[in-house]
Amino acid sequence: MTDNILIADHAGVRRITLNRPQVHNAFDDNLIAELSDALADAGRDGTVRAVVLTGEGASFSAGADLNWMRGMASAGETENREDSLRLASLMRTLQYLPKPTVARVNGAAYGGGVGLIACCDIAIGVDSARFGLTEVKLGLVPAVISPYVIHAIGLRHARRLFLTGELFDAATAWEIGLLHRCVPAEQLDEAVDATLALLAKAGPVAQAEAKQLALRMAGATEEDAERIDRDNAALIARLRVSDEGQEGLGAFLGKRAPRWC
Repeated sequence: MTDNILIADHAGVRRITLNRPQVHNAFDDNLIAELSDALADAGRDGTVRAVVLTGEGASFSAGADLNWMRGMASAGETENREDSLRLASLMRTLQYLPKPTVARVNGAAYGGGVGLIACCDIAIGVDSARFGLTEVKLGLVPAVISPYVIHAIGLRHARRLFLTGELFDAATAWEIGLLHRCVPAEQLDEAVDATLALLAKAGPVAQAEAKQLALRMAGATEEDAERIDRDNAALIARLRVSDEGQEGLGAFLGKRAPRWC
């Protein structure tokens, strides 16, 4: 592992921290690969009872890194599809991790950052955080994170937020189910610790089975997720190389309004 993520263990809890505060913990290929490996390792480690995912600095995760987005804009459809499959695999690993997962949302989350929160079993965030699924403003869609976000906030809220790309505050995130708790920053660790104390009282095998039970009853099996991920990766790859996607990405990177505004 490099310093893109930080890993700390204490009393059966593995804390994984996104550690790119200079770019608001945005994703690039290295972060995706390292976080995927760290989560898979936590899932296999019998000493780990729960996983806490958080961000270093002021933000939880701003989604895609600018340099990564430049690469998307210039890559072909096949490369974009493979790139999207790697992000989809990360989300799927987190969603189906056989350990309880807690998102410690220390600040803003956009795009893929919202996806990470939605994939966690429990999400606790600061009341100053801001959120957004802004992909449509770039001529794109939140493809690979969509199954997890829809399961977290429901179809009705997802349709609105996917279509408008609007930003929303922590109180709204709590109201629609993205966050389970919304607390002042000085109470964040206390709230996370209280949840971890509850998790520590449950049988680990029962917890793993309970998690799979809930997902199975909701029709969200891992086998179906793999198929959906392939379809969604193909969708986002097609949109990235389309005229509208190229215009949206180019406008964003060039700090100008796209032609459709």
